[in-house]
Amino acid sequence: MDVNAAVAAAAAIAGVLTGVIAMLAFRFSEREQKRPTRTSLHTDPVLPPGVDTVLSVLRSSAVVLDEADSVVKASSAAYALGLVRGGKLAVEPMLLMARDTRRDGEIRQVELDLPRRGTGRGEALAVSARVAPLGSRLVLLLVEDLTEARRIEAVRRDFVANVSHELKTPVGALSLLSEAVMDASDDPEAVTRFAGRMQIEATRLTNLVQELIDLSRVQNDDPLEDAEPVRVDELVAEAIDRCRHQAGTKQITMASGGTADLRIWGNRGQLAAALGNLVENAVNYSPARTRVGIAARRVTAPGGELIEIAVTDQGIGISDKDKERVFERFYRVDPARSRQTGGTGLGLAIVKHVAASHGGEVTVWSSEGQGSTFTLRLPEAGAARDRAPHQSGLEDETGGPTDSSPYEPLPAPEVLP
Repeated sequence: MDVNAAVAAAAAIAGVLTGVIAMLAFRFSEREQKRPTRTSLHTDPVLPPGVDTVLSVLRSSAVVLDEADSVVKASSAAYALGLVRGGKLAVEPMLLMARDTRRDGEIRQVELDLPRRGTGRGEALAVSARVAPLGSRLVLLLVEDLTEARRIEAVRRDFVANVSHELKTPVGALSLLSEAVMDASDDPEAVTRFAGRMQIEATRLTNLVQELIDLSRVQNDDPLEDAEPVRVDELVAEAIDRCRHQAGTKQITMASGGTADLRIWGNRGQLAAALGNLVENAVNYSPARTRVGIAARRVTAPGGELIEIAVTDQGIGISDKDKERVFERFYRVDPARSRQTGGTGLGLAIVKHVAASHGGEVTVWSSEGQGSTFTLRLPEAGAARDRAPHQSGLEDETGGPTDSSPYEPLPAPEVLP
């Protein structure tokens, strides 16, 4: 009897212990399920309310990182810049910034140069990266592409430097010549000579200022706002008349030809300035007793009918390396000769912008010692109104000339004085 009671008591105690252990195990299991695990933190992150919407409208590239440096959210621009690869931030300096910000909560910003994706030329992307904490677990990285802004700033800086240099030369010369006139006040012959030099420098300064104004105007104005059909024959006659004195002084013959009664749709003043600059360059850079030819014709292009106006000279020609840059502002093939001719280095830049704003282009064929042919291609009046401007794809500072021309160069003169 005692043995049976002992067995029953032991069984009861064992049952109670089993129940207690089962209850404790259930509570422990429930607590573990509620506790956030390392895996759940990384695979199921939650963005604060509204952040996803804000990131989708930002112009900057956005990346959100979790505690394990895994990408929780990234914009398409971030992938395009190559910031995110394989679910990870691929830029080590930005990753280090994110870790530092996660540790101390401070906002950080830095500018970096990143290699451009898909090119082997070593070109770099200039970016500005800003890292800030996003809640208690996430880090937000905003990256802005500064490449275009840097390029524009470099162009502006070079332009200001070039303008300063070009203005300094005639202004300095005028200052020195005025002092010379004062010192030679008792020598009428010297005063006359110095005064003549002052007039030359003043004319050069006036031409430079006027071309700066013209360049600013063609860059900022829309030439098609007050466009009209412009006769090519009239433009050619005006360009020849503009350079008649210089050509006569050097005994240069100017001849025009090609198809008659052609019309271009555009701003008459800008078109006349562009063609006038080409003819003036041809005269200035040609030896004495040579010939400058101007020819126009109609050609068929995929976008419609084009009018080609070619200006051909028998001048010094342009080397292959210079042809890549002749349309840049202030660039001169022969700086010493430009000083003699009074050139500012802005004429071809104006031609390029006029052509681009009218939906056309300007190209050059040249051979050293044989001369050059500059060709304006512009939409013909009628079809031009349906053709959008700026189709030529010309950049602000690169001319994009080609080494081809449908026009035969003029024969080189046999004897030059």
